[in-house]
This record gives sequence, structure tokens and C-alpha cells, in this order.
Amino acid sequence: MPEATTTRILLADDHTLVRRGVRLILDGEADLTVVAEAGDGAEAVEQARTQQPDLAVLDIAVPRLTGLQAARELSRAQPGLRILILTMYDNEQYLFEALKAGVCGYVLKSVADRDLVEACRAAMRDEPFPYPGAVAALVRHHLDHTRGGTSALARPVTDREEEVLKLVAEGHASQQIADMLVISVKTVERHHANLLHKLGLKDRLELTRYAVRTGLIEP
Repeated sequence: MPEATTTRILLADDHTLVRRGVRLILDGEADLTVVAEAGDGAEAVEQARTQQPDLAVLDIAVPRLTGLQAARELSRAQPGLRILILTMYDNEQYLFEALKAGVCGYVLKSVADRDLVEACRAAMRDEPFPYPGAVAALVRHHLDHTRGGTSALARPVTDREEEVLKLVAEGHASQQIADMLVISVKTVERHHANLLHKLGLKDRLELTRYAVRTGLIEP
């Protein structure tokens, strides 16, 4: 008989103890093995590039790039890589953002011991794995937007605007953001103005609230 294929997994979470616990769950299965770990989204992208895993398991609230930003970048750079979100947030908006980012499953940490292994296997079969209650949320969201004549998964901001939004919400000044992204202060301020206009928001406080709702920063 042919040998069973082992799924090679990249695990990204900024809490060492969480990574250790999740790794114990995954490495306890004969067909799953963690081959790389990352403490933030940017490191996850780099580890995926060098280690070429079959599956990435990403927490949403990791530093530098969030799990959602990392998922978008990985989806573009490595189309064959399956991606799961593992998060503490039972949040419809995060789910929708994850789907737009190209993930194939959304697992809650509270039930990871029950659901994560099956979610990994489902991902490798190219099957979606939504958390309990997500199907109803997706149907409701789709119907709401269909009645309004808009796309349920339309993304309002560009990748660069999202980078600026995350840094603004974290409290960085325009000059700091310009230095971090290697762009001019004028460009930062233009992105800031575009974000307010596109999202229908008034100020930095409302941008920060939006960033929390969409999983760019932790509450």
C-alpha cells in the first residue's frame, strides 16, 4: 500500500504557549506535522517562502502583518498553499475578511482541540471549514447585500491603504508611518484622507474602531 501523505504545516501565533499547545495537537496526528513556527505575520510569510508548507494556520491578532494581511500575501505568492485562521474571535466581520483573504477555514481557539485537526484535513481536501454558526451568518450577509444590490465580499480599501490604516490605528504619527513604509509623509496623509472618504469615517478614532472590527488590531 502507498504511504499516507503527511501534511506539512506552518503555525503562526505570537503566544509561545499557544503555539506549543496547538503543535501538540497537530503533531499528535500521523498525517499532520508542524514544520515551521512564526511569531508574527511577516515572519509567517517568510517561513512559508523558505519552508514551502502545504498548510498555514494563522492567528488573526499577530504583530507586524496581521493574520489576515499575511493570508492575502500568501494567497498571492503561493496559490497552492491552503490557509486556516485559528482565532479567539467569534466575529462575523473577521470571518468575511478571512474569506476575502483567501482562507479555506476559520477555527475558534476555544474548540481547537475538537475542530482543528478536522479543519486541517478538510483544507487539504479543498473543502471549506467554517466555525459553528458561520453558515447562517454567511447566508444572512449574502441576502442582506443581495437585496441592496452590492457584492457581499467587496473590499473597500487597497493593500497599501490597509497598511496605513493599521499603523494609524496603532497610534503611529504620519512621520513614523512614512519611515516604516518607506513613503513620504504627503503620501501617508493622502492615504489617510482616502480612507476617511472611502469608509465614510470622520477621524482617527473612528478609523481605529474600524480597524478593531475588521481584525487589523486587537480590541
